Amino acid sequence: MAAAAPRDVEPGPPGFEVGAGGVATIRLNRARHMNRLQREDLLLLQQHFERAANDASLRVLVLTGSGRVFSAGFDLTALVQTPDAAASDPQEFERTVDALEALTLPTIARLNGSVYGGATDLALACDFRIGVLGMELRMPAARFGLHYYPGGLRRCVQRLGLGAAKRVFLLGQAIDDASLLQMGYLDELLSPEALDARVTALAATLAANAPMAVQGMKRSLDEIAAGTADAHCMAERVARCAASADLAEGLRAMAQRREPNFQGR
Repeated sequence: MAAAAPRDVEPGPPGFEVGAGGVATIRLNRARHMNRLQREDLLLLQQHFERAANDASLRVLVLTGSGRVFSAGFDLTALVQTPDAAASDPQEFERTVDALEALTLPTIARLNGSVYGGATDLALACDFRIGVLGMELRMPAARFGLHYYPGGLRRCVQRLGLGAAKRVFLLGQAIDDASLLQMGYLDELLSPEALDARVTALAATLAANAPMAVQGMKRSLDEIAAGTADAHCMAERVARCAASADLAEGLRAMAQRREPNFQGR
């Protein structure tokens, strides 16, 4: 279950919590600083993603922020203060977001507010993005003279299309909530009061489905979209599901008109 974001918390690193039904939540906890990500936050996020990847009991991962803004992206003051940061820190950010995208379990971005800078890519790496009325997106890389890292450009083109990607990166202007929904950046746009209930329901739906099938199809769909699909690998996933105890349980449950109890085997 996705818990409501605390209104006022002490700034700190991203937290990891496991709720009911195998739903884990990673929360960005620097609300007073618009959840800007520092280098140590990126390293911790990578550890959280690894933990989620290695925990077979987890079915869904929710990524969210505290306060009124989902995240203002990377803390750019480091690029000024550290001589080699302009080269090294974007690479660290790219590794972090790529690790999120590579997770086999389904992911939901619970966008409690606006997304800025690298946070636009962090949310885009999730499978679903549920936003709130009044939020906006702004990617100011061009205004800073920063060429964004290749993985983020690829992800934006792949998921939103070339025209939308050029609008995001080349103009550097704010994009409002309705436009984000229209261009496909958001899957749903809700009032802040409705956000938790919807994310909880979506997570529950994903968690109730057969994890082997969900995770296998997620990987296959991502590979098809990226043009890296391998017919042999997809055939292996199809075969594993066909021989799984979960498929047998799903068919029994359908015949008996009850909810299935999948074990991921």
